[in-house]
Formats: sequence, structure tokens, C-alpha cells
Amino acid sequence: MAQRLLLRRFLASVISRKPSHSQWAPLASRALQTPQLSPSNLAVTPSQARSVFTTRVCMTTFNIQDGPDFQDRVVNSETPVVVDFHAQWCGPCKILGPRLEKVVAKQHGKVVMAKVDIDDHTDLALEYEVSAVPTVLAIKNGDVVDKFVGIKDEDQLEAFLKKLIG
Repeated sequence: MAQRLLLRRFLASVISRKPSHSQWAPLASRALQTPQLSPSNLAVTPSQARSVFTTRVCMTTFNIQDGPDFQDRVVNSETPVVVDFHAQWCGPCKILGPRLEKVVAKQHGKVVMAKVDIDDHTDLALEYEVSAVPTVLAIKNGDVVDKFVGIKDEDQLEAFLKKLIG
């Protein structure tokens, strides 16, 4: 009970305080500074107190929205694509998905990964003859060049990707 009272008093005192504009001005001006790239491709924002480092994000995994999206992002892709046909209710899919994403991310954009939920896109599952999940296809220049069904360890996935990349 006493702890609640102390907490209420503390929160009331914090909420009732209004910082003056001059308190926030230095923070706002530093926040609006343009980040510069360092030699290691990290964004650097100068600050009096400390520097903030963030890495560049590379989108290597995406969810397929519909048939035309699949055609555009997978079939017409100049980059080789790994297509993960999965389902929400599939236990092995929940293990393979993150493992595959991790291995694809290590390739630094040489290959991308498309995720297709078979319950949402049964037409794509039928078109690519997916009879069990997880099923993973390797597509290069619009053609299926390799395929596996089931779960694999990271070494097997890396070998699968190296074969796709060439």
C-alpha cells in the first residue's frame, strides 16, 4: 500500500513538471543532425555525450501477398530466390523458417527469401506441386532449379544456398 502511494506521488511529480524549451533544444538539434557513414558503413550521429551507431538494414526476406506479387518479386527477380512454403499450424515450419532466414541473411543480398503461407495461397502451392510443408524451392531466372521438403540443419541450408548462388 505504501509503495503504491509513493509511486503515485512520484508519477504525479514527474507529470506535473513541464520542461522548459531550453532544456529540450540541445536534444532536438542533435536529433536533427544528418547521420554520416563511417568506413564500416555504420550510421554515425555526432553527439556531445555519445555517438549512436546503427547498421544498415537489408531486406532479404518478404511475405508474398498474392499471385501478381509472387510473379513480380520471385519469378521476375534477377536475384535468386528461396521460396519457403509454410503453414501457421506446422511445427517443423516454425523451426525451419527462422533458421532459413538466418542463413539467407548471411548471404548479404546474393539471394532473397520469399515466404508463402499455403493456407492463404493454395493456388501457388498447387502450381508448384507443394504436397507437404515445409517445402523450399530454389528459383533462379524464373525457373525452379532445386527443391527440398522437410527440416534441414544450418550446414545443409548453406550448401543448398551455395548451389543456388553458383
